[in-house]
Formats: sequence, C-alpha cells, structure tokens
Amino acid sequence: MAKLTQLIDNDVFRAYATYTTIVLLKMMLMSLITAYFRITRKAFANPEDTASFGKGESAKKYLRTDPDVERVRRGHLNDLENIVPFLGIGLLYALSGPELSTALLHFRIFVGARIVHTFAYLIPLPQPGRGLSWAVAYAVTISMAYKVLKTALYL
Repeated sequence: MAKLTQLIDNDVFRAYATYTTIVLLKMMLMSLITAYFRITRKAFANPEDTASFGKGESAKKYLRTDPDVERVRRGHLNDLENIVPFLGIGLLYALSGPELSTALLHFRIFVGARIVHTFAYLIPLPQPGRGLSWAVAYAVTISMAYKVLKTALYL
C-alpha cells in the first residue's frame, strides 16, 4: 500500500489536489454568494434568519423566495451534482497512473468549465454558454471514468 508521502510526491496526485482545492473553494464561494443575495434581497428561508428585521408579522414578509437567490442556489446545486463525482472519479483517475500532461488537461478543462458555468449562471449568459460549459465538464468526468475502467477493470 502506498504511503501518504509517496502520494504527495506524485505529480499527478499533486495536480489533482491542486485543482480539486480550486473547484472546492469555488463551490464554497457559492454559499457566500447565496448569503449575499439573501441579505441584499431580504429573502430568507428560515424564521430565525429574519430576527434582525423585526418580530412576528413584520418579519414574516421576509420569509419568501427571490428569483436571484433561487438562481444562485440552482448554480450551487449544479456544483454539488457535478463536482462531487469529479472528486471521486478524479481521485481514482489520479491513482490509475495517467500521464501528467493528460491529467493536467482533464483537471484544467474541468475546473475552467465549472468556473465558466458559474459565471454563465450568475450573470446570466445566454444559452448555450451554460449548457456547453456543463457538458464539457461532464465529458471530462466521463473521460476520466472511462480511463479508470479501462485501466483497472476487475469484474
């Protein structure tokens, strides 16, 4: 079994760790953006979140949905649906022994596509920008999964 120090010395694993950290930080940023939109639009999901705006009936008007908040939330949900599979498949891919240049291409394209997807969601950019950025990142994850299965298929 490989020691942790051996993994850290592996360039592909270091690349995976780098790009995973970037995409996870981007996903964490979506939480802050959601909070920003909730506060600036005064649209909250929980009664306790409205406490600073009054009590009782006066606070209830802030328990509502807002199209901008919901848009950010959908972008964040899309991150969860796509980044989590990348984390697992990307790790298996990194451990499957790919060439560094090929791994970097996969990781960079995925992270770039997810960043473009976020901007396309938040600005919003016209379609097919958001759809294409989603498809590119999804295809990268599928490509890595194919490589893992091709390399380590054990049925």
